[in-house]
Amino acid sequence: MAYIGKQPVVGNFQVCDAISVVNGQAAYTMQVGSTNVEPENANHMLVSLNGILQKPGSSFTISGATITFASNLATGDVIDFIILLGDTLNVGTPSDDSVGAAQIKNDLISGTTALTSTPDDTDEFLVSDAGTIKRIDYSLIKGGGDCIKLATGTASGQASISIDGYFTTDYNIYKLYIMGMHHSSTGQDAFMRVNQSGTAKTDSSYAHAWRYQGVTSSNSVNSGDIKQWAGDSIGITNNQSGSIQYPHHLEITVFDPLATDTEKMVSFHNIGNYNNNDGFLNQIGGGTYRGNTNAISGFTFFAGGSQTTTMSHWVLYGFKI
Repeated sequence: MAYIGKQPVVGNFQVCDAISVVNGQAAYTMQVGSTNVEPENANHMLVSLNGILQKPGSSFTISGATITFASNLATGDVIDFIILLGDTLNVGTPSDDSVGAAQIKNDLISGTTALTSTPDDTDEFLVSDAGTIKRIDYSLIKGGGDCIKLATGTASGQASISIDGYFTTDYNIYKLYIMGMHHSSTGQDAFMRVNQSGTAKTDSSYAHAWRYQGVTSSNSVNSGDIKQWAGDSIGITNNQSGSIQYPHHLEITVFDPLATDTEKMVSFHNIGNYNNNDGFLNQIGGGTYRGNTNAISGFTFFAGGSQTTTMSHWVLYGFKI
């Protein structure tokens, strides 16, 4: 049946080893299984001397594992027993294999303060190693290796598209992949500019060179070199299509964008429409900004002829060397 009133508190009850009285001695060491024990305090003990329960604090006191009676004991006195109640607000140490799922609350994790930043390398996680629970430092399982995805996004019908603010000293080479890029009108090239502190550089300090090969729908081949050594941007596509059915896909690489001792250089590879939807284009090239050697923070993309640009998807990766 249920308890009436307050339910008894469960403690960690222990009976001390027998203690032999020494004539003229008041202090004795308490042990359980020949190991010293230290009670929570005198009020958490039952002590019987010569068949009489002793009052904590006046008949005896404790300090660590030592019990001291109010007066020296004499030959013939008997310490009948000392029972330690443990912490009466603590259930003690559970028995082995006695705690299971039923004893653990469902909000054990969700009810605990959550991390609001990346864990420290020495923060620990629990894992099951072939059924055995073990702890492991975050440094052994975290990502951030020699290659990591930094950012991804889309753009639709924009006069210019800025991908900026993702370069850090953690990586030396960055690759930007652009899928499904097309403009609002046919016959327009695509261009890119470097950003410094979030702003595109528009002065005529760019140089670029590319080589392309186009195959028309009638299987005729057209190829050539196009070079521009003084311009306000880097050309990255030739004769871009305005139809979503004929998108361009690009792989752009930038080398050491945060360096301040050299000009910033990029290379690119573009495949897509050739000659206003009339065939296929394979194009490789590169460019540099020669205005200064300052660090760059990103890129800005735009179309010729004041057209808008759409990217179905872009993703940026960082690489260590």
